[in-house]
Amino acid sequence: MAAKNFEVIIIGAGVSGTALAYELARYTDIGSIGIIEKYEDIATLNSCATSNSQTIHVGDIETNYTLEKAAITKRTAKMVEKYCLQHDYQNEIIFSHQKMALGVGKKEVEFLLHRYEEFSELFPYLEVWNKEKLKELEPRVVFDENGDERKEDIVGIGARGEWTTVDYQKLSKSFLDNAKKESDTDVELFLNTQVQEIKKSKKRGYVVKTDNKTFYADFVVVDAGAHSLFLAHKMGFGLNLGCLPVAGSFYMTNEKMLNGKVYMIQNPKLPFAALHGDPDVLADGNTRFGPTALMLPKLERYKSGTYIDFWKTLRFDKNIAIALWKLLRESDIRNYILKNFLFEIPFINKYLFLTD
Repeated sequence: MAAKNFEVIIIGAGVSGTALAYELARYTDIGSIGIIEKYEDIATLNSCATSNSQTIHVGDIETNYTLEKAAITKRTAKMVEKYCLQHDYQNEIIFSHQKMALGVGKKEVEFLLHRYEEFSELFPYLEVWNKEKLKELEPRVVFDENGDERKEDIVGIGARGEWTTVDYQKLSKSFLDNAKKESDTDVELFLNTQVQEIKKSKKRGYVVKTDNKTFYADFVVVDAGAHSLFLAHKMGFGLNLGCLPVAGSFYMTNEKMLNGKVYMIQNPKLPFAALHGDPDVLADGNTRFGPTALMLPKLERYKSGTYIDFWKTLRFDKNIAIALWKLLRESDIRNYILKNFLFEIPFINKYLFLTD
């Protein structure tokens, strides 16, 4: 089959790859962009709405963010919001819900109130909600199933009227559609096309060999999720790095248990997201809880054939062994890993998750 030539080739058509395609088509003088996706549609893995928390992470209620990180995150998150509003994607791609970080008990309440003072200048819309206000906004966090009020002191630091939620798969498709509308740039998408090799061309740029085509490009950007490092290793880059994938599961309810997003406080010892409850945009706003965190020996959880890719990308050696030992030596991390493994075992997983 004839080779294809582009100024830029993007490998991976998730939200990151399609966003880059849109940015290049809209704001640069690049004349041709090729997007290579190995599956039958775009954004079917991490960018699919069932595979992420559907959240615009601004940094206001994410308690593991420092003020410096939140300032950076806010700026980039607002780009997503502005793009959606410019294209009138309200309640189609982007949604508004109330949101909060919830503190339970004296220690967490003090932590959140201190954090509010520190972050209120960066996020002036944040509000402090005491127990009485929470009874009005999120009664399920105050009362148990019998209607009895919890005894602990609680506080919520949150916001109303902000854009909080995104269907990232629909967002990805909109990026691609709008990129193709730019008349000065030729944008082509190649589905069911898997990259096998990227190498420097003897003349200029790069040669990208796939299972059914050969491409040439001046520049290549790899936005292939966990396989990005896999492809980098094949090119000789990042050989000092390894990848240990962690997959998350969510638990769906059949009702709207919460009125908005409720985030627990992050354990600073854990490099994983704190559990939270969210309205699911694919389930008419019914509440979804999660994520869990399960370490897996494969690069793509629900796709067969990525076990070997995992071992190649892990590049297990003495340094990796030491890093894993340091993680497992920490009791909080070790217990967390074990607990999340049990969350994946049928029949007992839901009971354990609820009691946790």
